[in-house]
Amino acid sequence: MKVELVQLVGRDGDTAYNLNRTLEAIHACPAGTDLVVFPETQLMGFPSEDNIATLAEPLDGPSVRAVQQAARERDVGVVVGMAEAGEDGRFYNTTLLITAEGIALKYRKTHLWASDRGIFTPGDRYATTLFKGVRVGLLICFDIEFPESARALGQLGVELILVTNGNMDPYGPTHRTAISGRAMENQAFAVMVNRVGEGDGALVFAGGSAVVDPYGQLLCEAGREECRIGLELDLAQLDVARRDYSYLAERRFVLPGEVREHDNGLRELVIDNR
Repeated sequence: MKVELVQLVGRDGDTAYNLNRTLEAIHACPAGTDLVVFPETQLMGFPSEDNIATLAEPLDGPSVRAVQQAARERDVGVVVGMAEAGEDGRFYNTTLLITAEGIALKYRKTHLWASDRGIFTPGDRYATTLFKGVRVGLLICFDIEFPESARALGQLGVELILVTNGNMDPYGPTHRTAISGRAMENQAFAVMVNRVGEGDGALVFAGGSAVVDPYGQLLCEAGREECRIGLELDLAQLDVARRDYSYLAERRFVLPGEVREHDNGLRELVIDNR
């Protein structure tokens, strides 16, 4: 599977700017790319309590429709974060896997960082789906600091963990360690794409986008500047890593929650975290 990591500077509250750069990056991806991954809340940047109601869009809003059109034109999967206006009147920090056919997977951040609280509502489930024969799952930033988040995806059979990130100084080393641990613990590939540059509130985003193999070894790591990294994942490593032992098979307890299996390949673990 050919994956491209797009590490960008974003603008908080400037959807037009962020969307334009997202579409440009999708159209510029090399031929044969299977998946393009962007940072957390890439489309809107990070909202505040004052502007969340005007920035957030529904999943059928203009920004998602534009990304869907670009994914269709390039026949590529796109993983992108947004501020979602839910049908329940609440707002969510959401990441989508968008394909030529539409939204293949939706994940609402379950572990809210300090600046998320009071703005977003935490999600209530983890989910995986099949993408080109590979079972993929989504996480967002702070989620990866909790082993249970990735393990929930592991219980759902994940083979590729995709993380949209908005990690800032001084926590860059924390996420480098965490992403390696989450991949190793679940014997899965992990792709993490972070933002760079400055944000509102004097934040400086740490970059360090990375790809990790099922042994927890870094395959590539970005610096602190804008960049695009393309990498082909050798999916045969999944079988090799799981051949002699399985952490999932040998674990002594199972995370609680209701597992729901859907006909379209979607698997969900619904939790009670409210």
